[in-house]
Order: sequence, then structure tokens, then C-alpha cells
Amino acid sequence: MRILLIEDDRAAAAYLVQGLTESGHAVEHAVNGDDGLHLAQDGEYDVMIVDRMLPGLDGLSIIRTLRARNDTTPALVLSALGEVDDRVEGLRAGGDDYLVKPCAFNELLARLDALLRRGGDRDNASCLRVADLELDMNRQRVKRAGKVIHLQPRELRLLAFFMRHCGQVVTRTMLLEQVWDFRFDPQTNVIDTQISRLRAKIDKGFEPHLLHTVRGAGYRLDESA
Repeated sequence: MRILLIEDDRAAAAYLVQGLTESGHAVEHAVNGDDGLHLAQDGEYDVMIVDRMLPGLDGLSIIRTLRARNDTTPALVLSALGEVDDRVEGLRAGGDDYLVKPCAFNELLARLDALLRRGGDRDNASCLRVADLELDMNRQRVKRAGKVIHLQPRELRLLAFFMRHCGQVVTRTMLLEQVWDFRFDPQTNVIDTQISRLRAKIDKGFEPHLLHTVRGAGYRLDESA
């Protein structure tokens, strides 16, 4: 899943970014409320993790602003404030869940999974299907024609992005920004290498081939030849 983390404690943020990335997720990090709101409004995320006490705009104000603009992205509030009234205020502000610091990382992951399941098919964030190819993000499992395919975390993120944009031409810039979190092209063959590996795993031995190169434009995942 693609996660927006808004957290000003750099040590805590580094720990969360590392853990979430190692779990196969793409994470974008903002260190203050104003930057966090800007990213939330301009990007597409499956879920947000929002610290309550932030420099500039506080976490609950971010969530209230997004809800007023009909943004329904699930939001998990992180806070050292753990009294009942604090948790109630966080939920009434538009938070979907509230977790008190310090928290166990496994519990954080479980709560994120629960938020995605709660959303059902609203954005197809957790269960994706193209032809006979299936991706269950909650279980980190890929199957094609009923056969389990083992992918590395980056390959999972890459496949999820393609499946969420099924039938669309996906450019290198889109992949660099959304899968690798780069804001520039490092001029390497990292994308071509990863796509070649992904294609070998999801297409070799199966028909029809799903991952296509669109010459001069990018790549496309669909059933067409």
C-alpha cells in the first residue's frame, strides 16, 4: 500500500519508514503539518498515519481539512495523548483509528490492514485482480491461474501500481515518483531491470501476457496483445 506518514519526530519517523518499507509498502514522509496537508491533497494514498502534535498545522486540523474537502483516505492518528477524551476528540475530528505512543510496530501494521479492510472495495487498495492475476496486499500474496508467485517487496509495490492503473500507459516518471519515491530520474536502468524481473515472474509460462512495453511512452498492464 502507499502510505503518507506525517511525523515530526525524525527518529520515530525513520523507524516507521524503515519498518513499513521492509513490509513492502511505499512511504512518503512529511515533518510538519503544512507539508503533510499539501502532500495529502496532491497525492494518492491508501492510508495516512498522522501524528497529533506537529509543528504548524496540528494533526487533527489536517484531518478536519481533508474531511471538509470530501477526502476519505483512512487516517490513523498517532499521539502520546491517550486519555479517553483525547481519543474521542481524534475520532470525532475524522480519524478512523487512534493509537497511543509508544506502540508496538506489529500492532500498527495490524491496524493499517484493518483500515484497508474496513474500506472494502472503495479503492481496491488491498485486493486487486487483472485477468487471472490476483494480488492480496494484506497477505502480500500473488497468484496467477491459481499458482502462487513469490515477489520481492519492491516487485509487489510495482505490480500493485500497475494493477491499480490497469489499461493505462504508465510512464517512467510515474514509476519513479510513486514506486521509488524519487523526484528526479537517476538515469539508471533500475526500472527496466525490475520490470524485466516482474514480467518473467507473472508472464512466463502464462497466456495471455499481461505486462507490455509501450514503445516511446512507458508500460501497460492489461490483457491486450
